[in-house]
Amino acid sequence: MPLTGAVRWTVLVPVKALPRAKSRLVGFSPDAEAHARLVRAMREDTMRAARDAPNVARVLRIGDRPSVEHDLVQQRPGLNAAVVEGARHARERWPADAVAALVGDLPALTLAELSQALDAAARHRRAFVADSSGTGTTLLTAAAGTDLEPAFGPGSAARHASRAVPLPAGEGLRQDVDTEADLRAALLLGVGPRTTAAIAATQQASSAVHPERAS
Repeated sequence: MPLTGAVRWTVLVPVKALPRAKSRLVGFSPDAEAHARLVRAMREDTMRAARDAPNVARVLRIGDRPSVEHDLVQQRPGLNAAVVEGARHARERWPADAVAALVGDLPALTLAELSQALDAAARHRRAFVADSSGTGTTLLTAAAGTDLEPAFGPGSAARHASRAVPLPAGEGLRQDVDTEADLRAALLLGVGPRTTAAIAATQQASSAVHPERAS
């Protein structure tokens, strides 16, 4: 899709290796294979929305180990280290473009929501989007030539607010998924095709093992 607008974005998506990824969501799936399928599906729907956004030039996946699908493997552990290393790589390769760190568990994200948030972020040196609880962060942005200074983790919204401008955003961009309750909230918003298929497969598997649950 051709780029529009004056600001182009490199979007960074940290990718945590399974089975450690989304451990609080394990109970939703009947087995490890189904859990892995769901986690990958949420990532794919998130990255599809990012790749399709007209103001996104590229999406880079930063893996925490070589075993995951990635464009770059981080050298130091931790989510913030992944973002810092990904941002450094982006600055070296595409110095004229702005950089955004996007969490990979946004199955209800739409390209319109992300595009609008990035357009709004383009007016600020740094900006961020808080999650649905108001305490976490789903998107952190920095203009070309500006360090991201990520502070992800519990309570990150307050830390990011000290150095970045909070942005309004659509519900899909704010609804990250860490727990079963989060996933059900995302489903109410409408999730992408990969997540929909993964959940359908999980429900079919659960019905085969526990037929009484299908009624």
